[in-house]
Amino acid sequence: MLPWVEKYRPRSLDEIVDQEEVVRSLKNILTTKSVPHMLFAGPPGTGKTATAHAFARDLYGPNYISDGLFIEINASDERGIDVIRERVKTYARSVPFSGIGFRILLLDESDQLTDAAQHAFRRTMEQFSNTCRFILVANYSNRIIEPIQSRCAVMRFRPLPKEGVKEMLTRIAGSEGLKVDDKAIDAVYDFSLGDMRKAINILQAASTISKAVDEKTIYTVMGLVEKGVVRRMLELSHSGEFKTARDLLRELIYIKGYNPSDIVSSISREINDMEIPDKDKIVLLDALGEVDYRLAIGGTPEVQLLAFLAKLASLRAVAR
Repeated sequence: MLPWVEKYRPRSLDEIVDQEEVVRSLKNILTTKSVPHMLFAGPPGTGKTATAHAFARDLYGPNYISDGLFIEINASDERGIDVIRERVKTYARSVPFSGIGFRILLLDESDQLTDAAQHAFRRTMEQFSNTCRFILVANYSNRIIEPIQSRCAVMRFRPLPKEGVKEMLTRIAGSEGLKVDDKAIDAVYDFSLGDMRKAINILQAASTISKAVDEKTIYTVMGLVEKGVVRRMLELSHSGEFKTARDLLRELIYIKGYNPSDIVSSISREINDMEIPDKDKIVLLDALGEVDYRLAIGGTPEVQLLAFLAKLASLRAVAR
């Protein structure tokens, strides 16, 4: 089955959503055909690689790859200087047969290149700028050395807003014959946080369970604790019913088999929505961070999470 991320990849700049400034700049470049080296920077899943492909398709036509005018290299697979000396230089030095006069090389995950490889690449950009334009894609632009950044037009991508993610998921659901309710889409966005690739993958995974996707289905496919269960556990502890909250925690860990780290993540999301003073939320988040650290270094999950529930119960006692 074709991954939906590929199936619904934008085919032109007109299909790129919620990146208006980037699209406007790229369309101006298409008009003049004066293409600079470019750095696409921003969080994962915001359309950087898809935009590079859409730009190349609009520039060269639908056969941009088969005509040898565009190549994609993933730097996370080959991080060292050899990939610059061999693959990149070999492609960049060859003269294209197209009327535009240059090829495009997309270097994905370029922030994974070693420092030595980046310094070698800086010289390559200068040597072959007549025959090749480079598009670098990076999640963390601060990991790209300054000499490379100064040679590129930097396009910054922002996390996709909830409305954009909802619109895309609704369109996909309609095309795939799914029924997705609003709470399910809210849950998908909570887990993806503007990462469209992750959001689409979550929806596709949920579709394998049921064609009617609700909030419970999303939590099931993510392997996370349902929102209402964690909220009930916290409210029980805060209201003084510590024993009942403890039994519910043990059920989550030992009977339902939830990962303790996932329980911590669920608690962190619920704390912000609890009807308690902000100063208490700060105390709880600080305590939860300590729990997360202790679990990471091998602490006993039940003991650490019970300690957090005890902290929550003690806040109520102090308030009294």
